[in-house]
Amino acid sequence: MIPVNIYILTRADEEHDQERLEKQMSFRGRFLKIKEWEIKGLRTLSERLCDVMENATALKFFYSFTMPKLGKEFDLLRIGSDSIVNIELKSGNVSDEVIKRQLEQNRYYLSTLDRTIYSFTYISEADRLVRLSGGGRLLDATWAELASALDKQQDLYEGHVEELFREDRYLISPLTDPLRFLRGDYFLTAQQKDIRSEILKDVLQKPGVINKKVSVHGFTGLPGTGKTILLYDIAMQLSVTSSVCVLHFGSHEKELEHLDERLKRVDFYYCDNDKKIELKKEYSAILVDEGHRLTAANLKEITDLTELNQLPVIISYDREDSIAYEERNHDGSELIESIEGFHGYKLTNRIRLNSELSSFISKLMYLRGSQRRSFPSVSVAFATDALEEDILIKDFITQGYKYIYDDDTRKATAPDNDSIEVSEATCREFDRVVMLLDDSFTYDDKGYLRSVTSPDLIGNSVVRDLFHGLSRAKEKIAIVVRGNKPVFKQILTILQGDMGKSGKD
Repeated sequence: MIPVNIYILTRADEEHDQERLEKQMSFRGRFLKIKEWEIKGLRTLSERLCDVMENATALKFFYSFTMPKLGKEFDLLRIGSDSIVNIELKSGNVSDEVIKRQLEQNRYYLSTLDRTIYSFTYISEADRLVRLSGGGRLLDATWAELASALDKQQDLYEGHVEELFREDRYLISPLTDPLRFLRGDYFLTAQQKDIRSEILKDVLQKPGVINKKVSVHGFTGLPGTGKTILLYDIAMQLSVTSSVCVLHFGSHEKELEHLDERLKRVDFYYCDNDKKIELKKEYSAILVDEGHRLTAANLKEITDLTELNQLPVIISYDREDSIAYEERNHDGSELIESIEGFHGYKLTNRIRLNSELSSFISKLMYLRGSQRRSFPSVSVAFATDALEEDILIKDFITQGYKYIYDDDTRKATAPDNDSIEVSEATCREFDRVVMLLDDSFTYDDKGYLRSVTSPDLIGNSVVRDLFHGLSRAKEKIAIVVRGNKPVFKQILTILQGDMGKSGKD
């Protein structure tokens, strides 16, 4: 959406006309429901500015903008190269504390743009304008102060505001971007905050063992739903008052060592399925990352520790519902959910992965279900042999793609810095990802993608690896299909949006 002229918008006096006019001016993809008190407040705001500014009738603002993925809404934003003016609208009956809290939160979210932020709230019933000072105090403001902040702005941005709030500005992995995590330079979605609140409330009120039952909380979700950042954020919250530890069953030993060195409030342990967990001191809580990798022995060891020391345990883990049942890792997730008294939560919002890529990956794994019309961010190429495979993968690499490979299929001869093994890609994000799909893949009679190499590879399915590797992409996906015409034709059918055809010539 682009900014709208609020003077023009408020000249229309009928609700239906206002909504149609706003949609036309903003290029918004839907009609915005505008409340009667809000349009009156906007009109008065515009008129007050006309009293103190010569060009007030030309002022444009991004109106009722919601940050992608996070769901944070702003009433009015005017963005220059040097500063941002944020104005929130209230009808009345709201306390100064609520106003202050909202402006502080807005400033926090806008800080990713690295510009001076001027924060105001207009209460229309009281005809009162307030501002948040640089020191965090809520003060009564004059219209001249607001006009001054608007006048000083330079090089106003009038493009699509969504481009300024790309996910990579505020969505991070604590393992691959530890400095931003340690600075607290990240945001949680409303859903993540709700789950965090529920877990912290229960853990802090009823820690450890309850009636001889281990207090176990866990949350799951598909790749890209923000499980790792939520778990580590909960660890940070708990560590304010007591020492906690995080057990990581993934593949980021060096990154954990770095976090462990920098963050003294939380101890991080890299865990191996075949080695005993040895904690170096007592803790008030144990948190487990990549819990779907746990074996029965691992989980028993953890619950024994929690029972012995009366500690709560909090686990993040994957559920792979879009993958064929036979291809999933059934060790950790099912064991966790079978614990008596287990408190489970599910993250459903794909934060890192955009809806187009998410839809394509789900359709690639399972042909049934709904189908979107197009996938402009997905590319597919066919290689008849290993030589052509290498040529195609290197061509995608020159376009900025990261090649994620699986040892159970084949690694192309790509430079090491442009390729990464799928287990090493866990918890990382890449703008573009290319992967190989060889002749071991097929679709079963239920519509699930399968691999003939998988039945004897319990917990090490190449279908799972393909799913998790592709899910590392933020912007674009490419698939090189080697010698597998049936699956290549099926992918073309998916991309063309016609699932009614079989994909055969």
